[in-house]
Amino acid sequence: MACEHPIIIDLRSDTVTRPTEAMRQAMAEAEVGDDVAGDDPTVNALESASAERLGKEAGLFVPSGTMGNLIAALVHCRPGNAIIMDQHAHTRVHEVGGVAALGGIIIDPVIAAPDGQPMPEAFEAAVHPADIHHPITRALWVENTNNRAGGTVVTPETMAAIREVADRHGLVVHVDGARLFNSAVAQGVDAADLVRDADTVMFCFSKGLCAPVGSMLVGSEAFIARARRTRKMLGGGMRQVGVLAAPALLALETMVDRLAEDHAKAAALTRGIESIDGLELAMHAVQTNMVYFRSTSPQWPSTKLAAALCDAGVLCFDVQADVRLVCHHDVPSEHIPLAIERIAEVVAG
Repeated sequence: MACEHPIIIDLRSDTVTRPTEAMRQAMAEAEVGDDVAGDDPTVNALESASAERLGKEAGLFVPSGTMGNLIAALVHCRPGNAIIMDQHAHTRVHEVGGVAALGGIIIDPVIAAPDGQPMPEAFEAAVHPADIHHPITRALWVENTNNRAGGTVVTPETMAAIREVADRHGLVVHVDGARLFNSAVAQGVDAADLVRDADTVMFCFSKGLCAPVGSMLVGSEAFIARARRTRKMLGGGMRQVGVLAAPALLALETMVDRLAEDHAKAAALTRGIESIDGLELAMHAVQTNMVYFRSTSPQWPSTKLAAALCDAGVLCFDVQADVRLVCHHDVPSEHIPLAIERIAEVVAG
């Protein structure tokens, strides 16, 4: 990422956010204990606050969202069971095949609607019949926000319809809510309302909420008891981890509402991209903090365009045929016009 520009605008992902000074202070002052023994008071406070925030009974602090999702799959399923999820779901595409490699679990992919909403009828059609020739479908998996669909939101109404499908077939519902609070803020609803119809939920502290490390898995007390054992089996048992739980707790308390600022930056970025000849938005809508776009010219395939933008000091990722930009706390609003100017200069080339 060598670049001569004095101002680097890092729009690769909200995972690049750094902890605030208040978070660093909280880390320094955190009261700690051995979390595997259950006596880290800061972790215990974070798990309780997270479960309460999402209307669930209990929570489990985990090192990453990938581990949280994997734990959920391993608890919900036996080897040979199937999970239904979007064909572009993060768990299917970007989590190293962990559910298959470590759980022997089958993923049955379905297609989402053009706006990124999971389609309950597609989920239902993918449920395996009760026949000895078929694997047993065990879970419905929903990603909210839907990253690959452009950071689009899943509504409470869609979740209620998915719950009805699950209940008809005796299935569990898991929400990969890595950016759940982005969805809640964008829709103006409480996050608990978004996951009321889910059995289990994972969400991340280390993206838009700016904490340095960690995710949370919430669900029933019985589920979390099994999840805690599975976390230990995967090597995720942590000791004096209150130093990481402290900034996560601060993030939960103070960083959720400000996600609206990131959405406003993405909206401004969208308007700028729409004004540039030769570019088009790649997704149905820009609803949260992600902007996917592409060139209409064959001279700018996504890999080449993303590389050129990085050389120009606008760091980004190419995702298949598109370029993805993600707005976050560490990109000031005043850098958005500068990013648009640089993008226009590169395309005009």
